Amino acid sequence: MTEEATGESPRILKTVSRALEVIRALEELDGAGVTELANHLDISKSAAYNYLMTLEDQKLVVKEGSSYSLSLQFLLLGEYVRNKNTLYETGKEQIESLAEETGEYAHLATVQHGLSVNLYKVRGDKAVGSDYQTSKLQRPDYLHFSATGKSMLAHLPEEEVADIVERYGLTRKTENTITDSDELLAELEEIRERGYAYNDEEEIEGLQAIGAPIRDRSGRVLGALSVSGPVRRMSDPDYHDSIVEKVTNAANVIEVNINMAESSDDLPGFA
Repeated sequence: MTEEATGESPRILKTVSRALEVIRALEELDGAGVTELANHLDISKSAAYNYLMTLEDQKLVVKEGSSYSLSLQFLLLGEYVRNKNTLYETGKEQIESLAEETGEYAHLATVQHGLSVNLYKVRGDKAVGSDYQTSKLQRPDYLHFSATGKSMLAHLPEEEVADIVERYGLTRKTENTITDSDELLAELEEIRERGYAYNDEEEIEGLQAIGAPIRDRSGRVLGALSVSGPVRRMSDPDYHDSIVEKVTNAANVIEVNINMAESSDDLPGFA
């Protein structure tokens, strides 16, 4: 017997797709009972129950009373994936140093499926917006309004940038968000020329950030880092210049460490 496939592709299994919908629904609803889940996904209660029982059997869901929620298995899986990521492994120390030196939030991000994924955030002693920054670790985000996102976009192939813009659009977050593709492309060119990117209250009013790309020795984008802080501090010329220097230097250090590690793999060994 074969698994039932969706109408979109014979290679996509409908049961697996539905199970993932259940997982995402439990995340969105912050836990749910059988009836609430069934109504949310527009499926029968028996189907909702069967999926929940299967996920519970696989230790991916826990039941408390009549409510089901995601288990800590996802935390273990996430830690495994993050710790196997070369950018996180190499960049973690630099992000911690940036946060300590600047007192602001320091961020490390990468790109997957055309979206920004935050790998690591460290809060400096005078940083603002902790709740918001914590929430960003729990979801992917668009690339066009953050300093890390624009740093990565600026160094992706042109056709990939076009595909990302076509797929996700240019959602407005504030009055400063770039929502015109030609304007975005012009800014990406400026970012390539100066070597770093700005988030000028484009994501959150009152918050600015400076970011720089991280690339391997072939020029492929691995991710980006940034420092963010309130406008009243970030707009001071001397403070701004010091942040630019710290951010670009940290990105360079991470690149060198990654490239040295890759180069060591090319050295001859003993047979």
